[in-house]
Amino acid sequence: MTRTEKEAIVNELTTAFADQGAIIVCDYKGMTVQALEGVRAMARENDVTVRVVKNTLAGIALKNANCDELEFTDTNIFIWGEDQIATCKVADKSAEANKNNFFIKTGVIESKIADIDTINAMAKLPSRDELLGMLLNVWNAPVQNFTIGMSALADKLEEEA
Repeated sequence: MTRTEKEAIVNELTTAFADQGAIIVCDYKGMTVQALEGVRAMARENDVTVRVVKNTLAGIALKNANCDELEFTDTNIFIWGEDQIATCKVADKSAEANKNNFFIKTGVIESKIADIDTINAMAKLPSRDELLGMLLNVWNAPVQNFTIGMSALADKLEEEA
């Protein structure tokens, strides 16, 4: 790889990392191509990006994006996206699906280093759509209960008449 290609990759990653809510670093050593494609497919469904990048280039890109510095060793795959919860869920589900070959190492959430426990805790949170559904149920409950009560009252009055 030439120097200009490396600089292009660093520039691309810097702009990508600067705008993201979460960047998760995972070890994928020993994974099959099919398993990696499964991770990529899951990421595409959740608007998350997955890419294998050289450790030095990723380190430079993170530094240029004003994120806390991380030290990388061995084989790493980077998962990043704007939605922090979706990004953490993709990493967590991939780790569960490929227990022997895919491990979450560390991550950066809102430009700060996050440990594995934080990433796993965020993966357990409900997604934005689930939260909106819960809120809608809370808003609908009083109206629904009022309607049920009025219907029961109407039925009772019909029986009495």
